Amino acid sequence: MLAAVLMLCSCSSDKGETDDTQLLVPVTVRTNDFSVSQDDFNTTRATPVAGYTNVKALTLAFYDGDGNEVYKTTQLRDDATTYTTFGTFSLALPLGSYTMIVLGNAGDQQVTLTGPASATWGDNKANDTFGASQAVNITTYDAVNLSATLNRMVTMVAVNSTDICPATVANIRMRTSTGGKTFNPVTGFATVNTGVVSSVSSANYVGSISRTGMYLFITADEQTTDVTIETLDANDQVLFSKTVTGVTLKRNRRTVFTGAMYTASSAASFTIESDWLSDYPMDF
Repeated sequence: MLAAVLMLCSCSSDKGETDDTQLLVPVTVRTNDFSVSQDDFNTTRATPVAGYTNVKALTLAFYDGDGNEVYKTTQLRDDATTYTTFGTFSLALPLGSYTMIVLGNAGDQQVTLTGPASATWGDNKANDTFGASQAVNITTYDAVNLSATLNRMVTMVAVNSTDICPATVANIRMRTSTGGKTFNPVTGFATVNTGVVSSVSSANYVGSISRTGMYLFITADEQTTDVTIETLDANDQVLFSKTVTGVTLKRNRRTVFTGAMYTASSAASFTIESDWLSDYPMDF
């Protein structure tokens, strides 16, 4: 790289001028720590990205002042050909001012970064998602070392049954009236507010209690939504339906619904527990 830079400088000197925009500056980005909440989301601690195996993909991008993509790459934990050290990126950029965005996600699918103000899970189910952004100004040809701490951007709705799932139930469906799967990667807030629907097969829960959940993005740190919980048979006919209104979701927190889903009538009550600040139960 240094040899290439010296060669470019030599060529420019022969012409009596230097085009700084053509010279590249080596940049190293390290996602040293994740700010993650383990298990119930109720305690937050910094965890090295290489050791937090729930994160399966990391996407790094740089955008110029006009929002044009200058650089983008993705590392996949399970594909060693996409990285040398998972969580460390080496690249080269011209002098200039940029917005750096880093996204990390769990799950088999990958969140798609479409621009400096938009990222989406598309048709896939949203999964645990972390992100960071910062302004980067490269004004000299000295090597640049950057670090980013990624913070969780999603909220989670979990549904736990207190009764046994029968074989007649094929799927469990959860629905919110607000929030979305498309979001601003800088703020982490949802840019679509039409709600999210997620269906989970109950095959693994037949004969036992069920524990299911879904991730989504909300439009602020706190947002009120209605949550509908349904069980479906193999023909997608609704066997049980319960809507809980006025539920407050909070980013980086898990809201847990606990109640009877398989032996109760539609008038059954649920307990809601949202473990932000301190845990509290709420009866409906």
